[in-house]
Amino acid sequence: MSIDVHQAVGQFVSRFGKEPAIIARAPGRVNVIGEHTDYNHGFVLPMAIEQETLLLANPRADQVFHAYAGNFDREVQTDLTQRARNAEEPWIDYIVGVADELAKLGKPLHGADVLILGDVPIGAGLSSSASLEMAALVLFEKLGGFHIEGPAGPQLGQRVENQFLGLNSGIMDQFIVRMGRKNHVLFLDCRSHAYELVPAALPNAAFVIADTAVSRGLTGSKYNERVAECREAVAAMVKRLGHTGTHLRDFTLEDLEASRSEMADVIYRRARHIITENARTQQACDALRAGDAAALGTLMNASDASLRDDYEVTCPELDAMAAVAQSIEGCYGSRMTGAGFGGCTVSLVAKGRIATFTEQLLAGYHAHTGLNGRAFVSTPADGAGLLALA
Repeated sequence: MSIDVHQAVGQFVSRFGKEPAIIARAPGRVNVIGEHTDYNHGFVLPMAIEQETLLLANPRADQVFHAYAGNFDREVQTDLTQRARNAEEPWIDYIVGVADELAKLGKPLHGADVLILGDVPIGAGLSSSASLEMAALVLFEKLGGFHIEGPAGPQLGQRVENQFLGLNSGIMDQFIVRMGRKNHVLFLDCRSHAYELVPAALPNAAFVIADTAVSRGLTGSKYNERVAECREAVAAMVKRLGHTGTHLRDFTLEDLEASRSEMADVIYRRARHIITENARTQQACDALRAGDAAALGTLMNASDASLRDDYEVTCPELDAMAAVAQSIEGCYGSRMTGAGFGGCTVSLVAKGRIATFTEQLLAGYHAHTGLNGRAFVSTPADGAGLLALA
C-alpha cells in the first residue's frame, strides 16, 4: 500500500474536524490465471494485491452518508433511507448499492462521515470497484455491529453489480477482495462457489503487474458475443454427444474434438480456450503448492497465447507488453489479465531480477507502442478488513 495512513488521518481531520473512529480497507486484485472461465462455470485463480481502498469514517446520529472522494476531490451526501442511483456522482452508487442489499437482509444502516482514498488503478482491470464495495461492506458491518459470514459477503457484492448497477459481472472480484489471505492465492469454483486458499510457495519469485495505459475496452457487445459463442459450442456438443452439460465446464477436449464437425472454427477455438484454461488453472494450483515457478510461468505463457489466438480478447498493446516481458531474463511467464482489450499484464519474475525486469519491460513497451506503461510488484495480500487505529 502506498497510501500513508497518518497523512490520510490528517486529511480526514482537515475535512471533518476530528480523527476517524474507523478505517475500513479492501484490496484490489489480479487474476493469476483462469480468464473468461467464470461465466462458463469454470475455475479462476486470483490473488488480492497490496494496492487498496481505504474508508476512514466517523459514525453519525442520522442515516446520512457524507462521503468525500479524495482522489477526485468530489463530495456527496446521500440518505440511506432512500438508496437511489446518483447520476451526478455515480461513484457513490457502489456504496449505496451495498447499503441497499444490507437493507434487504434487515441489517441496521448507520450514517457516517467518510473519506475515501485508494491506490488501486482505475480502469486497469484490477477491481477498483469491487475494492470499494467490499470496503463499504466492512464499514457498514462495523457501524451496525454485525458480520456477513463466508461467501455471503462476495455474493452480496455481486448482487450490487447485477441488480443495483445493472452490470453483468461474475463473482470472482468480490470473492478474492473479501476472502483473500496474505501469501495465498484463491482457487474458486465459479459454479459451486467452493474455494481453497492455496499457499503461494514461491520464495524466489514475485508477481509484477504492468498497466498498458490502455483502458480495458471489452464492450458489452464483445462480452455478449463471447458468451453466445460459448453457448453455441455447448449446444453443438450436446447435439453431437447427447451430453447433458450446460456450460463448457462440463466438457473435455475429447468431447470438443469429437464434435468439431458440428461447429464453425471460431466456435471451436472459443471452446478450446475455455476447456484448456480450466485445466491450466487447476495445474497452476499444483505448481504453486510445489513452489515450481517455472511450471507456473509456462502455464501463464500458454494462457496468454490462448487468449490471444483462440479467444481473441487481447489488443496490440497487451500483446506487446506480454511479448516484451516473456523475452526478458528472469521472467518465468507473463500473460494478459482481466477481461481484455486493454488493462494489465501479470508476470512471474525472479526476485533478484525485478528491478532490471521492470526497467526493461517499460522501456521495451514504450519502444513498441510509444506509450508509457507503469509497473508495480505485489505479493498476495489480505482480503477486506479493518485497520487498527494507532
